[in-house]
Amino acid sequence: MIPLHDDNPTELAPLLTVGLIITCVLVFLWQNSLGEEAGVQAIYSFGFIPAVLFDHVALPEALAKVPTTATLFTSMFMHGGWMHLGGNLLYLWIFGNNIEDRLGHGRFMLFYLLCGLAAALAQALPDTTSQIPMVGASGAISGILGAYLLLYPKARVLVLIPLGIIFYTLRLPALAVLGFWFVLQLISSLAAEPGQGGVAFGAHIGGFVAGMALLPLFLLTTRRGLRR
Repeated sequence: MIPLHDDNPTELAPLLTVGLIITCVLVFLWQNSLGEEAGVQAIYSFGFIPAVLFDHVALPEALAKVPTTATLFTSMFMHGGWMHLGGNLLYLWIFGNNIEDRLGHGRFMLFYLLCGLAAALAQALPDTTSQIPMVGASGAISGILGAYLLLYPKARVLVLIPLGIIFYTLRLPALAVLGFWFVLQLISSLAAEPGQGGVAFGAHIGGFVAGMALLPLFLLTTRRGLRR
């Protein structure tokens, strides 16, 4: 089930949503320009590695480009491949503008970063000795999805459903689309092999839950959120 568009209009121009998309694309182009070996080194330098944050191991001096705590944030702007990048930015484009519209630009940015931080810790805390770098905006965007589900459960979302070589489109409530997405992440997390690389399902779940938990606090700080 691939979301294509929602029918939820906005009033504010999604300046930060577009800015985040452009930043992620530019960072990914920079990664690709480095070549394969240097690109991998960049992931170790700017990706989030739980074992480094919790002082189980140390990065070689040549790879320690930024403070370890900063990688909790730099990792949000890096991606492991075109599919990883494209999938994340598709969800951000469809659902992020409505959350930015509701919270306002500044609060939206803070909300995005806090959800990403919560997602990274949710992935790391079950195994603080993991030396697998974590990169991607998935955790922060998962927080956006959690907030959207709370605010607009009845909004209609156009989705593409591939069945073999045949593709169907349907308009479904956001509750069905995002609820299905969350259940899929939960099942995938339970089925994943411990200690193996791949999709950070724990970060997806942590970000989603963080978005739902943080949203009421952010709405209390904005007259726009309370009024609506």
